[in-house]
Amino acid sequence: MQAAIEFFLRGKWAMWPLLFCAIVGFAYVIERLITFARLRLDPEDFAEELIEVFKKDGASTALEYCLQFPSPPARVFGPAIEKYKELDKKTKDKQIFEEVMTRYATRELAFLDRGMLILAALANIAPMIGFLGTVSGMINAFDAIALAGTVEATLVAAGISEALITTATGLCLAIPISGAHAFFSQKVNGYTRSMEEGAAALLDTLLEA
Repeated sequence: MQAAIEFFLRGKWAMWPLLFCAIVGFAYVIERLITFARLRLDPEDFAEELIEVFKKDGASTALEYCLQFPSPPARVFGPAIEKYKELDKKTKDKQIFEEVMTRYATRELAFLDRGMLILAALANIAPMIGFLGTVSGMINAFDAIALAGTVEATLVAAGISEALITTATGLCLAIPISGAHAFFSQKVNGYTRSMEEGAAALLDTLLEA
């Protein structure tokens, strides 16, 4: 613990914004992990089950089936079935169902992008702060050499060592945060694609009914 504190203090002022980046970044990483861990209901699989219920027992039972699951797919597909019940055969139109599902999907899937922009920003900002701290440290090191009047190896090495601490810290933060952002982006794209496939299958079923 003492060594970590000494390492932090050697980095001077730049370590404080880097500490802030670390706290915010890893807080969002944990939040994203918890959020995606709760998405146990696959939209495409749920759509297949919902279509079976719809074909077997009708729209009312299918709507009740959706109400049993407090999840994004159920809250997107349910309104489409409810709209199906409201319309008669002559007014059933593909665009109507698409508008309903798009409206609810936009609201329900907004949580998928929460924090993603911040993670991307932190992955870019942390190395920049680290490099700025290094440049500032190098300036101070050369100022110290100028005041000493002589170039001593120990003085130069100590100054450069302290200056590079912030760059190393910035990179150590940026690498895992950037990796987490890529991983979560893949999860978001996969879930969105599954939702689109499920919605398309349900839409075809409603139009054929």
